[in-house]
Amino acid sequence: MIDKYVPQELNISEAAVSRIDKLVSEEAGNEISLRIFVTGGGCSGFQYGFRLEDELDEEDTVLKKDKASIVIDPLSMQYIYGSTLDYKEDLEGSRFVIDNPNAVTTCGCGSSFSI
Repeated sequence: MIDKYVPQELNISEAAVSRIDKLVSEEAGNEISLRIFVTGGGCSGFQYGFRLEDELDEEDTVLKKDKASIVIDPLSMQYIYGSTLDYKEDLEGSRFVIDNPNAVTTCGCGSSFSI
């Protein structure tokens, strides 16, 4: 596992850190990270995915801020690089969101994008 702390790869809001910390504290193990990944699909071509994970690949980038640990695979990192991870609670519900300056278009709900 490669453990890097490089803030410019992904900016992480305080709201996201707080939510990740809460999710991890609800799980049995302390070695749990939030995995962010990009897959094909959605109305704009690519979509973001999030899941809690306790296993890492050696090629993963691990970003840490306070107690929060975020894991991103190399393929997804090329699409996410320079973005900001946030956590929002509003009329649409509660969710992690990514503000991606590299996205040319995004869908109305912000869960899919194109480069």
